[in-house]
Order: sequence, then C-alpha cells, then structure tokens
Amino acid sequence: MTPMHRPSFALAAETGPGTARLRVTGDLDYETTEELVGAVRLHLGGRPAPDDLHLDFAALSTCDSTGLSGLLLIHRLAGVHGTRLHLDNRPSFLERFLEITGTLEYLTAPPEQETPGQPGEPEQRPGAL
Repeated sequence: MTPMHRPSFALAAETGPGTARLRVTGDLDYETTEELVGAVRLHLGGRPAPDDLHLDFAALSTCDSTGLSGLLLIHRLAGVHGTRLHLDNRPSFLERFLEITGTLEYLTAPPEQETPGQPGEPEQRPGAL
C-alpha cells in the first residue's frame, strides 16, 4: 500500500561535505512525520554520518504533537550518530510550540561535551560503588 500524503508536504535534500540539509515544506503531522524521520535515518546512515544535520523549516505550515515526537526522535538519532542537529528558520508558531512544550532548549542546545575524568580516576556513576 502506498502512503498518501497531502500535497502540501514536501522534503528537499541537499548534501555537502559533512552536512545534510532537509527543507521541510507544509505540515509536519501524523501523516507526514514518518517520511521526515525516514529521510533523516537515510542521511544519518551514510558512512560517515554527517557532522551536521540541518532541518530547514522556512516553509513549514504546521506542526502537531506527532511532528514534535518526530523531532525528539530525530534529536536522539542524531546524538547516537554524533551528528549536531540544527533547526533552522523556525517560524514563530514552531518556536512558541517548542517553548510551551519545554523542548526548545533541549532540541536547539549545542551537544554537551563529555569531560573525561582525571587519568587513573575511575568514572563516577550515580549508584555505582
């Protein structure tokens, strides 16, 4: 069965050295989020994975809770591959949606750099003896 998407949704991809850019047009919702996540998986699965993944939302029309769930999954996938995620050209409604849901800083903050322990010191983990 071929998925039917609204004609208002489109993805355009550009790649360059160490970078992948996906331009998202239309609605990011229950019917379209899987297509975006699939495209991201495809780009992150390359060898090597890109250093930076840019999602360009300049032409985004709407984003619902499924779209947000997809963005959270994409963030997790990017982290697993060591890829920095960028949410570029966020429309004001998306910015507000991310603020209200408490995900704006999580999705847009630079990745945390792990600080290695001092040589000879065991790694300290909560609950570890």
